[in-house]
Amino acid sequence: MDKHSAPGPQEPNAMIGPGHSFNSVTDKISSIVLREGAPRGWWIGFGIGFVLTNMMLVSLIYLFARGTGIWGVNIPVGWGFAIINFVWWIGIGHAGTLISAILLLLRQEWRTSINRFAEAMTLFAVACAGIFPVIHTGRPWLAYWLFPYPNTMGLWPNFRSPLIWDVFAVSTYASVSLLFWYVGLIPDMATLRDRTVKIIPKRIYGVLSLGWRGSVRHWHRYETAYLLLAGLSTPLVVSVHTIVSFDFAVSITPGWHATIFPPYFVAGAVFAGFAMVLTIAIPLRRVYELQDFVTAQHLDYMARVMLATGLIVGYGYLTEAFMAWYSANPYETFMMSNRMTGPYAPVYWLLITCNILSIQALWFEKVRATPIGLFIVAMFVNVGMWLERFIIVATSLHRDFLPSSWAMYAGTVWDWSLFIGTLGFFVSLLFLFIRFLPMISIFEMKTMVPEAEVREDLL
Repeated sequence: MDKHSAPGPQEPNAMIGPGHSFNSVTDKISSIVLREGAPRGWWIGFGIGFVLTNMMLVSLIYLFARGTGIWGVNIPVGWGFAIINFVWWIGIGHAGTLISAILLLLRQEWRTSINRFAEAMTLFAVACAGIFPVIHTGRPWLAYWLFPYPNTMGLWPNFRSPLIWDVFAVSTYASVSLLFWYVGLIPDMATLRDRTVKIIPKRIYGVLSLGWRGSVRHWHRYETAYLLLAGLSTPLVVSVHTIVSFDFAVSITPGWHATIFPPYFVAGAVFAGFAMVLTIAIPLRRVYELQDFVTAQHLDYMARVMLATGLIVGYGYLTEAFMAWYSANPYETFMMSNRMTGPYAPVYWLLITCNILSIQALWFEKVRATPIGLFIVAMFVNVGMWLERFIIVATSLHRDFLPSSWAMYAGTVWDWSLFIGTLGFFVSLLFLFIRFLPMISIFEMKTMVPEAEVREDLL
């Protein structure tokens, strides 16, 4: 038995394919990282991401040189793609923390096969999200002013602004998520350290494993730290996107000033996050032949969570319309009718189609059991959740209280190039993670090995 394996045989479990022992689990997952060279598909995917990342860098350089005037923002639409993309990326990162922390505390074993790359997805999504608030200020070289550091000028941030709350919420979320992800990697780093034969990778994995030897003391400290970080991460799932929703909800702008926004945004974030997890998991299990680890049952559970949160999002849409009607406020009523019948009506009904109508297919077990069907639904949701953020921002601003200032908003080529570039940045980070770190937790998968296989391996 591998000396880093979890001690003792476990109960039989259906969440891993048959015929696997401790060693076979380790061999299968670690071979993806330790193999000589990367497969052609990896180079193609990383190459596409790298090209798009360079497009993002070009867009940022041009933005710094020319200023935010290259964007499509105008009067009265002072917020545009920057805030839309920020909220979208933060939402995508929520599923990783939910899968890792909350399902761990609830002892849901089906999280084991997907928690590692879901956590990585969280970090990469937060990295993409963090770009937009900095450049949205117009003076990114002064971004450090947002932090309450002591200075001789006596200047302090406006702590009554929800934009400042974002700084603390997102930075805390990113820090705890990084620690949680890294602590979970430590036993697997030791496995890679012991299995690699090359000197430089062995030393790198050795440093990152922090001297792990798999002793009882190490396991005790590891489990204590892991549970503590899971406990810290759990309230962050709710608090971060709640605070992001305050960017809108504390204003008096029709369509934003709504108490439904905090729970509505949190449900939407989990909805979008699980859609992205499915978007990543389905191709990975096919390309790397991980069907025994990411099973059809995992996909079914994720589809059910996506359906449940999607129904909550749909309830939020209905509540918005009801509140606009029941309030008898002419400005709220106009905002909602403008969404449904105004110039942005095609976009609004497209998001309803993507977010509400498409997920109704998940009621059918046959769809949930078909990876390609799940992938199509997940892609619809990815698009729909971005359109939702666009509708929230654009339709509440483009026709304000003064009709003479009404204007349409659409992103310029630089808005789109920056957004598409962050998608490439996300893909590049994901492919680097897949190449150099185990995308599935090795030691946790060993605890899922059926009892008969464990006893045979121990003989």
